[in-house]
Amino acid sequence: MMKQIKSVDELIKLKEAALNKIKERQIGNKTTIVVNMGTCGIAAGAREVMMAIIDEIEKRNISNVIITQAGCAGLCEHEPMLAVIRPDKSQVIYGHLDKEKARRIVIEHVIHDKVVEECALAQQA
Repeated sequence: MMKQIKSVDELIKLKEAALNKIKERQIGNKTTIVVNMGTCGIAAGAREVMMAIIDEIEKRNISNVIITQAGCAGLCEHEPMLAVIRPDKSQVIYGHLDKEKARRIVIEHVIHDKVVEECALAQQA
């Protein structure tokens, strides 16, 4: 059960804590993994891809990665898809993924900074 707020000071502290959490997510040299979770992506297996990425990130105790989701990218025939966005690097879009390929992207691209060429659909500056 959520704690009841009893004063304006408690509300201000809660707001400041929430804003600090948002800033932590935006600041720094973090890699962002965006999984397309439109209906077409989910039907093709995006949920399993997302869970494999989360599991691999947690298993390896990686803290500088933000995992998020987006809707359909309009390339339904390439689903499941994801993008890896690294600071000062090209964005890489991957397609035709499964759980194993998603884990491989985490290990090779996110950890070792090596693009998994055979799964890459595009690289954008």
